[in-house]
Amino acid sequence: MSIYRQLAPLLLLFFSVLAQAQSEINGVRMWPAPDNTRVVFDTSEQVEHSLFTLENPDRIVIDIKSAQLKADTDKLVDGQGVLKGIRSGKHAKHDLRVVLDLNEAVQPKSFILRPNEEYGHRLVIDLNHSDKSVQEKKTSRYSSAPQAKAREIVVAIDAGHGGEDPGAIGPGRTREKDVVLAIAQKLHSLLQREPGFRPVMIRDGDYYIGLSQRVALARKFKADLLVSIHADSFRDHRASGSSVYTLSPHGATSEQARLLAEKENDSDLIGGVSLEDKDDLLASVLLDLSQTATIEASTDVGARVLTGLKGLGKVHKRRVEQAGFRVLKAPDMPSILVETAFISNPAEERKLRSASHQHRLATAMLSGLRSYFIENPPPGTVLAQARRRHIIARGDTLSGIARHYQVSMDSLKSHNGLRSSQLRVGQILRIPSDS
Repeated sequence: MSIYRQLAPLLLLFFSVLAQAQSEINGVRMWPAPDNTRVVFDTSEQVEHSLFTLENPDRIVIDIKSAQLKADTDKLVDGQGVLKGIRSGKHAKHDLRVVLDLNEAVQPKSFILRPNEEYGHRLVIDLNHSDKSVQEKKTSRYSSAPQAKAREIVVAIDAGHGGEDPGAIGPGRTREKDVVLAIAQKLHSLLQREPGFRPVMIRDGDYYIGLSQRVALARKFKADLLVSIHADSFRDHRASGSSVYTLSPHGATSEQARLLAEKENDSDLIGGVSLEDKDDLLASVLLDLSQTATIEASTDVGARVLTGLKGLGKVHKRRVEQAGFRVLKAPDMPSILVETAFISNPAEERKLRSASHQHRLATAMLSGLRSYFIENPPPGTVLAQARRRHIIARGDTLSGIARHYQVSMDSLKSHNGLRSSQLRVGQILRIPSDS
């Protein structure tokens, strides 16, 4: 018993020191995005925390149990965005209190992330901007002059992963989120120079966007097509080549069930048609028709993109694959997911880092997109107008046709390779978009 009496004070001291042991905040990072700002605390271990908001002025208070701040936050905030500054101090006896000073009210959300290949334990604070501020940013960033009667084809380009989600990491530490963003930006630049197209970026910086939100943004831009760009990874480093995916029938079926269950919450679900006032059977038929047409269009454009990628070398799968990727599940918008290469393959990783190879990948994708939309232009677009046809009937004259379509005779002749004004019954003329 005497030994236990001697050990008791030591044990009490040990457990007292253990109880006072503090977690360390070794780094603080900020990821500003159009819709939110993410603040990430790198912690030495998983921490417990609580969060509340205060007004006048707007601020968020985060209490982290038994922790101390080791990171420097002085240069983290420039005061231009939603976050005005970061302050910290002791709370209670051993806890850390962090105060985020804000330029406007936000809707905060906090959660813990486990370690991955890139980072250790993290405490994440998402500052979701108000609807008003988000709308102002989107309007100023994406607004353009009023569109003419014939609109441009809108292609939404989605660079996978981002922010705290690095995606796959190659043997040379190349991060998927970086290379796919570079490829997406190159495709955006190419499409900007392509007549009749208007590209929009779902993610144009190093921040994370949820999968459902990516689809919602594409639909908000009224995109005619969503292209999601990724770089594959596999445990066997010899795996190589590009792949293109569309939504699988099984994925479509499960998504249809989800959409039908939530139809009351979505007033613009398929091409502007609300399902809210439809009975379940009619809503199911409308969704099925929409999804079937969407998958067929996705498969067509995906096959053309894959053909373009074949020109760069080996492809992993010779045909368009089908899978249940969440980003492919918009019922009324054709969507494809392009796995540009295997970042886990050292040779392909080196290519993915190359700006010239990134450009070749973007060019190959552009070739497929252009091929599809030239043959299948959405109604009301510039390309659809450019595909206008006129079948020559008895009594038609070139000058009369030009007046009818409000184009010049010279452009009509040039567009059709005509050397004279002579026409024959049954001949088909292509009508140029303008004079």
